[in-house]
Amino acid sequence: MTSKKPLGRHADKRLSAAQVRALIEPGLHGDGQGLYLKIDKNGAKRWIQRLVIRGKRRDMGLGSVSLVSLAEAREKALENRKIARLGGDPLAAKKALQAILTFEEAAHEVHAAYKPTWRNPKHGDQWINSLTTYVFPHLGKRRIDTITSADVLAALNEVWNEKPETARRLKQRVGTVLKWAIAKGWRTDNPADALSRVLPKHDRSKVQHRQALPYEEVAEAIKKVKASEASTATKLAFEFLVLTATRSAETREAVWSEIDLDKAEWTIPASRMKAKKPHRVPLSPRCLAILKEAQQIRSEDSDFLFPGSVTGKPLSDMTLSKLMRELSIPAVPHGFRSSFRDWASEQTSYSREVIEFSLAHVLRDKTEAAYLRTDMYKKRQYLMNDWSLHIK
Repeated sequence: MTSKKPLGRHADKRLSAAQVRALIEPGLHGDGQGLYLKIDKNGAKRWIQRLVIRGKRRDMGLGSVSLVSLAEAREKALENRKIARLGGDPLAAKKALQAILTFEEAAHEVHAAYKPTWRNPKHGDQWINSLTTYVFPHLGKRRIDTITSADVLAALNEVWNEKPETARRLKQRVGTVLKWAIAKGWRTDNPADALSRVLPKHDRSKVQHRQALPYEEVAEAIKKVKASEASTATKLAFEFLVLTATRSAETREAVWSEIDLDKAEWTIPASRMKAKKPHRVPLSPRCLAILKEAQQIRSEDSDFLFPGSVTGKPLSDMTLSKLMRELSIPAVPHGFRSSFRDWASEQTSYSREVIEFSLAHVLRDKTEAAYLRTDMYKKRQYLMNDWSLHIK
């Protein structure tokens, strides 16, 4: 392989576009200023540049001739020389640029980083699956530092009006990935933030809240469930959920180690709570009776209070929802928290704080929360006993 350097002192622009196309001899063909056309034995042609970077001579590839023209190669070479003369390292900058991930790659990195914080695996799956379905076809293969507000807008436009809630979550998730890119030093802005002034506003009055029964009809719903052909575990879980005003997963995934029968107390660990704080639930006499019935069906293979038909597994949320549909109960399991909230507000004199703590809600007023160090457990005991008597 031969190396043909420019003749004369610092000869510049020795090659022409026609020569670049015509040359076939393997070796280095100099254009000047450290720029060479390299021809391999198999005829492949590419540009390389020889630079002195921080006192050391380095060879730097500038791309294939089929992708980079002679004029573009010269422009790149000049830019690299300027950087090197100022003490920079264009080779390191090139490697850093090549290390930048695509949006899809970045999203998977963020998903993995957030994995320990998901309330359950289902939420983590929903997060990445929604991006896979709606966003990756538009942005997935794009390098994350090249994405613009127009790109994000194009990805969200298709679902923004058809599926408003999904679209809002997608916008938030795209923004999270882009914030991660900012932290990595790959971006200085978040294109998703600019869309709030561009995308049409949704009519929040049309948002469908989860169906809930009027509190006067809750007792009748429990009677229907008790008289149904559902499994014992399903019936007990349903009534326990209503009595404790807990979320579906909190009841379905409850285990015996969380129960203190002597104290009539159920302590749900922070890892299973939405607010990531442990929550004590006072158990009414009816709740204790339900637990005694549950002990009779307790399996040696499972620690769950209400095991499903599959050994060792908790009841599924679909089991409770399906039962309510079959019995024509116009509500969803989560809706009984609303029934409890309405009853406590309209039919009792308990304070708002007692009611909110019974639902494991976090006080929005930070100042109020800072001074209120108690969880009002004693008053909540009376409230939950009264609720139990109401739906008896």
